[in-house]
Amino acid sequence: MLFNSLAFAVFLPLVFLIYWAAPQKYRYIVLLISSYYFYMSWNAKYVVLILFTTGISYLCAVWMEKFQKRNAKRMLMAGAVAASLLVLFFFKYFDFAQNIFIRLLSSFAIKLHPVTLSLMLPVGISFYTFQTLSYVIDVYKGEVEAEHNFFKYAAFISFFPQLVAGPIERTKNLLPQIDCEHRFTYEKGSYGMKLMAWGFFKKLVIADNLAVFVDKVFEDAGAYHGFALVLAVFFFTLQIYCDFSGYSDIAIGTAKLFDIDLMTNFKSPYFSTSVKEFWRRWHISLSSWFKDYVYIPLGGNRVSKFRNVFNVLATFTLSGLWHGAAFTYVIWGGLHGALQCVENLLFPKKKGIVRAEIEKRGPVWWLKAAFVFCLVAGAWCFFRASSVSQALYIFAHMKDGLGHPVSYILSGIRAFDTKALKQMIVPVALLAVYDYAALDRDPLVTIGKLPSPVRKALYYAFLLMVLLLASFNSQEFVYFQF
Repeated sequence: MLFNSLAFAVFLPLVFLIYWAAPQKYRYIVLLISSYYFYMSWNAKYVVLILFTTGISYLCAVWMEKFQKRNAKRMLMAGAVAASLLVLFFFKYFDFAQNIFIRLLSSFAIKLHPVTLSLMLPVGISFYTFQTLSYVIDVYKGEVEAEHNFFKYAAFISFFPQLVAGPIERTKNLLPQIDCEHRFTYEKGSYGMKLMAWGFFKKLVIADNLAVFVDKVFEDAGAYHGFALVLAVFFFTLQIYCDFSGYSDIAIGTAKLFDIDLMTNFKSPYFSTSVKEFWRRWHISLSSWFKDYVYIPLGGNRVSKFRNVFNVLATFTLSGLWHGAAFTYVIWGGLHGALQCVENLLFPKKKGIVRAEIEKRGPVWWLKAAFVFCLVAGAWCFFRASSVSQALYIFAHMKDGLGHPVSYILSGIRAFDTKALKQMIVPVALLAVYDYAALDRDPLVTIGKLPSPVRKALYYAFLLMVLLLASFNSQEFVYFQF
């Protein structure tokens, strides 16, 4: 069930009404049933996987509290982590690992035939797996207590707004909210609806329309050269941001309708002045997860410079692999790790986002932001490319015709539907203004404080833009494949 579908437009109001009509003590049951229905609408048979992962992590966490010996707790924690990761590996990485193994053996003249499983990747498996892992690890560390009510825990893992594409919630934040006393307020409900509307704008008006240009090039990159390739990479840079952050906005806004607060997942990432800052603003729930459960356990920055380089590269390479079972994702993650290592070596005293927030936004700040944007966009090329060779082709042929700048730009623009391109100027400009304003304040709150006539005029203009420019082809969100 897509957020941008008629089914969800019917599903959400029904769940909302039932949830607030139900007695407080039964509301988590409403969330649990609706969340499992939401998940089963994709493929009912894969509900077994989320039940298995939920059950194993639940039992191991409860048993951990019954044992006093550290080794016994460690074994239970390791067992739960291994079980969840094995399920993830089998469905997401088996074919990838098998192909690598076969290629390795073929270099020694040993031939093996691959085993074809033809398994469909269960939607959201990477997200709910990481949520169960953090829960078990936190219980093992003693940072949270195990939840003894299985149904409350299952509702926490399967909470439908963030189930299939995050944010990857932490136990301390979401689990206590599943069964605490909730009261609906107009202010919170109104804010949630506005945030959802902004998310749908980013998805339907910007991401889905740009996807047409991006898919056209990346499905046949060999037919394009020069500025057309540059535009395709630039369009994908905007597409994936609007697609994924749009989902997060809709998820966070939906949760607020139930008086539940999910963590912020994006903070104007394309206005970052360093790659390190970018990762403090992009997919925050995932980057903080890898920081807490991979980077810091490896030693973080409390080690030698050489070891720190290894820690950063290992963390971001694993992050790339989390996104997909392909070398393009591994290279994408490795590039971000390498760029951060270079930053740490060249600018060891800079504090990333902390420095950027107090830095005057003059010409130097804008140049830094533009430079980092170009670095991030270049890395996105590997993320979107169907193969490493395709990404390398795009990089190699971006400069074709650069000797004649005017014709270089015009020929690149003519490769697309120019009328459709012109229609994207205002939405993209609005996105840029919104995100820049969001560096210092919440634009939705600011708009809500404007005089009523001005506020209503903005709302009507926004609605008109969505109705005129939105793509209603119901494309899946990009991160569903992860």
